[in-house]
Amino acid sequence: MSTSVSTIIFTLNEEIHLPGCLDSLKWCDDIIVVDSYSTDRTEAICRSAGTRFFQHEFEGFGTQRNWALDHTKPKYDWILILDADERVPVELAMEIREVAQSSPERVGAYRLKRRFYMWGRWLRYSSLYPTWVVRLIRKDRVRYINRGHGETQEVEGEIWYLQHDLIDENLKGIDAWFERQNRYSRKEAEYELAQAYTPLKLLHLIGRDPLARRATLKRLIQDLPGRPLWYFLYSYIWCLGLLDGRDGLMFCFMKATYQYMITIKKYDLRRRATERLP
Repeated sequence: MSTSVSTIIFTLNEEIHLPGCLDSLKWCDDIIVVDSYSTDRTEAICRSAGTRFFQHEFEGFGTQRNWALDHTKPKYDWILILDADERVPVELAMEIREVAQSSPERVGAYRLKRRFYMWGRWLRYSSLYPTWVVRLIRKDRVRYINRGHGETQEVEGEIWYLQHDLIDENLKGIDAWFERQNRYSRKEAEYELAQAYTPLKLLHLIGRDPLARRATLKRLIQDLPGRPLWYFLYSYIWCLGLLDGRDGLMFCFMKATYQYMITIKKYDLRRRATERLP
């Protein structure tokens, strides 16, 4: 199965994830990898698979995505954006092929649901499924903006929805997961402190955009006392993370710990600003 879609994969030391990701993209004849100077076998795996391989210093997820769109010359009008720990099931690949051929010109991008796996299983409830992400975009119609540890996007045109899920599976283990959260929590703390001076758009809570609803809800609760506890109760009780068994309990604890890390780093940043510490 071939389709008129380019795929851009972003990597940093992803030798454990790349084989599965690339294997799920056999239907795509234009695979581009943008690497942040990996020190493992990432480059060798990509070149042996026949991908177009680029390297660029990482400055932020939004910045990296924009650089890729500007410098890698994707072959097709539609571009699928992936991280190396993600895989495209056959059903999603077929759907992507269909919409790439039939989408009206007014459509600028598609959202899809990401299904998170850990410890070899889908954590359906504790990962707050469904989480919607904009990943299939029309070239020259999307620009990215750094937001905390992640990114958001500005889309020229309408955003439609795909039916099938993207698979996201962590194979690197708990230590690597916490190392990432340590970096991410610093970025998120800086973003939340800067965001405090911008107006809160409460109407997004009842809007149709799931990303805007989620961002507004996060903004409302980010300074609540006991933020980690509220997150745990929300994910484990309200979102039924308990139905994922012991794995769900551990994952909800992990995500609550991440919220605690953000809280501590916001405190640290405020103290340093007050005392003018380096």
